[in-house]
Amino acid sequence: MNGIYLYGLIGYPLSHSFSQGYFTEKFAKEGYIGYSYRNFPIGTIWELCDLLKQQPDLHGFNVTIPYKEQIIPFLDGMDHVAGTAGAVNTVQVIRNGKDISLKGYNTDVYGFSRSLEEWFAARDVELPRQALVLGTGGASKAVACALFGLGIDTHFVSRREGEAVYKTYGQLEAADMLAHSLIVNTTPLGMYPNIDEYPPIPYQHLTEKHFLYDLVYNPGETLLMRKGREAGATACNGERMLHLQADKAWEIWTENRNREAKD
Repeated sequence: MNGIYLYGLIGYPLSHSFSQGYFTEKFAKEGYIGYSYRNFPIGTIWELCDLLKQQPDLHGFNVTIPYKEQIIPFLDGMDHVAGTAGAVNTVQVIRNGKDISLKGYNTDVYGFSRSLEEWFAARDVELPRQALVLGTGGASKAVACALFGLGIDTHFVSRREGEAVYKTYGQLEAADMLAHSLIVNTTPLGMYPNIDEYPPIPYQHLTEKHFLYDLVYNPGETLLMRKGREAGATACNGERMLHLQADKAWEIWTENRNREAKD
């Protein structure tokens, strides 16, 4: 498959990202000659305009912290899932001469939803009815959208009180933990290189009936996961979600690329 096709990732910082290695290996393994994937650490979302001009072969990119919400005003359109989630992690770049248009998607919703279903099915356990979601950023919106689709009520936990916040970390009590057997961390706490950090939930109230899903994937076992396991809970990281969302992004880019080739 020949051509000059560049894809990439925007965010800041990008030391934690797995995407460049994942797609580079994928292109080599599947014989995509002329395809490459690069990290583009931009200090502000406003640098995106210059990036698009400087990289004329850029046909699509992923979006990570802190731009999953900030990028929305720069888009010319979004698909239904991204619009519902209110966050974007995948963008298709459509070029028509000097004109550039951007369409946003959210493959995190798909990746999280499917990985969560797989996780519980593998243990022959029914999905819970309620979940605590730690954090209120762009990743939390994708998780909440996925949980809603699975029929799971979502309650947000944050450092500060807010209209959409169920409770702050310091307000969580034993009854809250008992009522929510699924706890999803969408914050970067514990992500490399800050591996000594962890969300300050009351771990003493965790039991063997709890499931901790940490979207952080580097390190493979975060302090949140370790402390949860020490209390008897089951825990997993976000690696499976990452693979699923990346493959979904590639599917979107491929479909659009093939469509452009026919036009």
